[in-house]
Amino acid sequence: MQPPADIRDRKDQHLDLVLASRGAGTPVSSGFDAIRFEHCALPEIDFDAIDLSASFLGYRLRAPFLISSMTGGTARAARINRHLAEAAESCGIALAVGSQRIAVEGRGGGGLDRTLRDAAPSVPLLGNIGAGQLVAGWGADEARRAVEMIGADALIVHLNPLQEAVQPGGDRRWRGVLAAIERLAAALDVPIVAKEVGAGISGRLARRLLEAGVVAVDVAGAGGTSWAAIEAERIGDPAGRASALLFADWGIPTAQAIADVRRQCPEAVVIGSGGVRHGLDAARALRLGADLVGQAGASLSAAELSGEAAARHFSQVAQELRISCFCTGSPDLAALRQAPLLPG
Repeated sequence: MQPPADIRDRKDQHLDLVLASRGAGTPVSSGFDAIRFEHCALPEIDFDAIDLSASFLGYRLRAPFLISSMTGGTARAARINRHLAEAAESCGIALAVGSQRIAVEGRGGGGLDRTLRDAAPSVPLLGNIGAGQLVAGWGADEARRAVEMIGADALIVHLNPLQEAVQPGGDRRWRGVLAAIERLAAALDVPIVAKEVGAGISGRLARRLLEAGVVAVDVAGAGGTSWAAIEAERIGDPAGRASALLFADWGIPTAQAIADVRRQCPEAVVIGSGGVRHGLDAARALRLGADLVGQAGASLSAAELSGEAAARHFSQVAQELRISCFCTGSPDLAALRQAPLLPG
């Protein structure tokens, strides 16, 4: 079954706008460029022996990367997610799917089924539902369906209040979301990951989410794709468009969000995403306190082409991370997290 035309068109418009970088390059910076490593001219390590591996959800990843949630529910999204699953398996990294709302409601699977697990049998696979659905009638049954339909190891609950506020017809009833997340965490057999979509999560909120039973926080900070700017491109009403654009630079810069969550939640599993352009940004995110680094928009054009193209993209990011380790004298990620920085 295909999703309704309006939802299908909206999802495809989102993809087109992200690919065209409409909504990227907004006035807010991720903050990564301000982080500069002290160069080590005598690394005393072998480049090829550098260990980029990381643990996540009981898996050993070959590199500390999560292919972040992009899209779901349409035929085009099915092709992209299939390519990303192939790339994740090839590179030994984790994959998070886009929203499963359409699939769970039976309005079109869009490739969000067991074929993803078949394509990526040895890496972590994360399902995805929206926080807004948790106060609109959804509960443990729908969440379990999202997990089971793709064989997920964890479930992301994405937090996107800004996008919903500016999007025509967006979900704006959010009272009781935290309590719903707590109930869900207690009911599910898989871990819950809380994720923003481009406006960041503060250390203060991360603490509340962890206390509610969430096991990992993906800060998804400001500095990458602005969903307020993306939605503005779709709004025909000049006043609504102006209101959306007003918030194009809203949010906590990713570098600041990572550092704040790590400082206030030292025990948390922290995923750093939002404006991660390359492997040097990945190194910066890890140095600031991320356990894993997520990337979405920067890999989308490769994911549209093929699984091989997506794999080449993430292999390049891993190579750039390895160079960062080599030039800081870091034999592994633990050492990179202690690498000296230049004064700000």
